[in-house]
Amino acid sequence: MNRLPLTKLSVFITILALSGSAAFAQEWTRFRGSNGTGESEVTTIPATWTDTDYNWSAPLPGYGISSPSLWGNLLFILSADPENATRYVLCYDADTGKQLWNREFPSTFHSIHKMSSFASSTPAVDAEQVYVAWSAPESLSLMAFTHAGEVVWKKDLGPWLGQHGFGTSPILFEDLVIVTNFQELKDKDRGKAEPPKSFVMAFDRQTGEERWRTERKTDSVAYSVPAIFEPASGSPQLVNTSTGSGLYALDPKTGTELWSSVVFDKRTVSSPLVKGDLIFGSTGSGGGGSYVTAVRSDGKQAEVAYKIDEQAPYVPTVVARGDLLFLLSDGGIAACFDIKTGELHWRKRIGGNYQGSPVRAADKIYCSSVDGEMVVLAADKEFAELGRIPLSEGTRSTPAIARGQMFIRTFSKLMSIGGKSP
Repeated sequence: MNRLPLTKLSVFITILALSGSAAFAQEWTRFRGSNGTGESEVTTIPATWTDTDYNWSAPLPGYGISSPSLWGNLLFILSADPENATRYVLCYDADTGKQLWNREFPSTFHSIHKMSSFASSTPAVDAEQVYVAWSAPESLSLMAFTHAGEVVWKKDLGPWLGQHGFGTSPILFEDLVIVTNFQELKDKDRGKAEPPKSFVMAFDRQTGEERWRTERKTDSVAYSVPAIFEPASGSPQLVNTSTGSGLYALDPKTGTELWSSVVFDKRTVSSPLVKGDLIFGSTGSGGGGSYVTAVRSDGKQAEVAYKIDEQAPYVPTVVARGDLLFLLSDGGIAACFDIKTGELHWRKRIGGNYQGSPVRAADKIYCSSVDGEMVVLAADKEFAELGRIPLSEGTRSTPAIARGQMFIRTFSKLMSIGGKSP
């Protein structure tokens, strides 16, 4: 098979991004799409629909809360057998919903949170390969496959400890695949000579060779997925969140820490959102006390711009449109703020429970609930509910938007809604 050298891949992707409608197919290549924003500007997703309007609906083996990612007409997702933790790496035709291949990997059954799954990580994909991660207590695995499902390389990153299960996702930067490896430091481990350690790690996309690893403070598991921040002057930075380091930035080429702002006192589950010189992150717990913090950075240091601590999300990540920032709490409170100042425009109870993150398509925000309902809101300074669609079963996954369609993963199905982009 002829393969494009990955050292030239970033140039190839840049050309694609500039090629107008051809770039629609590459909108959603990681968790929450381009740079983790959860945004698309397509106008082909309806505000309401019925069961007969789906382009297709396909059954999924097992169970999982992994979100879909796409390249061209190939849709990639993870699932797992909840009884024995066998992992499934799956590929579907995005046009028809036909399963193209399924690779199965036996694993070790272990205790996880009742709201988690053995397939909670979202694949990252480029022009040649797809990258996936999952864990068992004895091993955190990072793997690369061809688009045809052939294993290219596999890395065993050592034991992974976390009471709720593994949940972060890999991302891509230039010729690197980057993954966070945060461990849960339990009381019984604190006195050990070699307690578990946490890292952010980068690997060569083509070979799997480790390029760098940066140790992070080990205290509480962080499930957030990194993003890229481009300061007004200077090189791109890798930003992410954790309890011990707060909102922090690393050099994505070397792993060197550039700055950190220790602003969180609880676990970080949601992922950072980058908007200009503002970076948003949240912290919380199942018992409450969640809040969102916005820090402003010039690339050398960061300072807190504002904090939102009323009805703030713990698990869902925030989403934006222009000067508007939208929050969706786990308990079904939606809110809109001025993104620059943190001034509240509106806050409304929309009902339901949410663990997937809201996504935006043009002027609409889509909120998919654990209770099995899609609530559609206007992405506007004035509150408006546009639609409320039953999904037939619940979901803890975040939808993907690509090819002018939205792909929704429920507990047992994968569905496509919306028209294709020209």
